[in-house]
Amino acid sequence: MARAALLGRLIPRRPIVWRTATVREVAAETPHAVTLVLDVPDWPGHRAGQHVDVRLTADDGYQAQRSYSIASAPELDALELTVELVEDGEVSPYFVQELRAGDEFEVRGPIGGHFSWAVTDGGPLLLVAGGSGLVPLMSMLRHRGARGSDVEAHVLVSARGGEDALYRDELEGLQPRAGLHVAWTFTRTAPAGWSGYDRRVDAAMLAEVAPEPDARPLIFVCGPTPFVEAVADLLVDGGYDPRTIHAERFGPTGG
Repeated sequence: MARAALLGRLIPRRPIVWRTATVREVAAETPHAVTLVLDVPDWPGHRAGQHVDVRLTADDGYQAQRSYSIASAPELDALELTVELVEDGEVSPYFVQELRAGDEFEVRGPIGGHFSWAVTDGGPLLLVAGGSGLVPLMSMLRHRGARGSDVEAHVLVSARGGEDALYRDELEGLQPRAGLHVAWTFTRTAPAGWSGYDRRVDAAMLAEVAPEPDARPLIFVCGPTPFVEAVADLLVDGGYDPRTIHAERFGPTGG
């Protein structure tokens, strides 16, 4: 491990620079979330699970900066960010309600290596998402699909209600189906006719959805900080190796 760390310091790394992103399309995902399809010249590519910083600059020079997970697979010819509206936010209302094709803003990335996955990393996978924490995990699943991989992937998504369920239709049709297992739980308002989980993620739910600890799955958990910490604790208590749990959490940032 020490030798690997030393080599990492010796290998030159490309600087992460700001690039101008041009909006190709704004696609509605839910009543409160959109996916921005971006053209970014000289984009260096990314690993599924990474994120970018975005920067908006007003006419008077004022700047606002936020971080967003990348939703698209590395194989796509565009960069996609899914943005959920934050009430009284500073950046997300502009992205969700005002941004149009042809508009521009700056992006910097890709950022993050710990919370990323490639087909060559193998599996099985356990992906657990709270709300918009599904975004980087969707990048992983889209990458899996783009490579035609049937690596075992067990997915558990917690959403407040049916209207808040990002990518639900896409997940139901995502290919290859072999090895892909998707479960949802709705914590406030379940869709009409729903017969699945309708509570917060708990130990019993994880035991039903996840592969056995002996399978040593690669685990990725993303969502609000309290959600991530609670799920991680449940997994460790359930016998999963903490070293296999990769966590990405977010909290209030001003939106």
